[in-house]
Amino acid sequence: MYTVYILYSKSKSKFYVVQTNDIEDRLHRHNSGQNKSTKSGILWVLIHTIEFRSRPEAVVLETKIKKRGIRRYLEDVNFNFEV
Repeated sequence: MYTVYILYSKSKSKFYVVQTNDIEDRLHRHNSGQNKSTKSGILWVLIHTIEFRSRPEAVVLETKIKKRGIRRYLEDVNFNFEV
């Protein structure tokens, strides 16, 4: 299984979206500063996940979210998250 997930950093007031097949490991890497793209926003909170059977399906949604904008995507799917 592959998961597209959205993180939120309160310290940076930013969202981050990516896909993985090991979400626990990736979340640990985000919050331990091992990921170059997210180390400045520690502490990241997992706020939304969507699972897929294959990586290509997950990559399609990840790309769609990035093009649309994470905040707008969350509004489109009626996901309420207090920032």
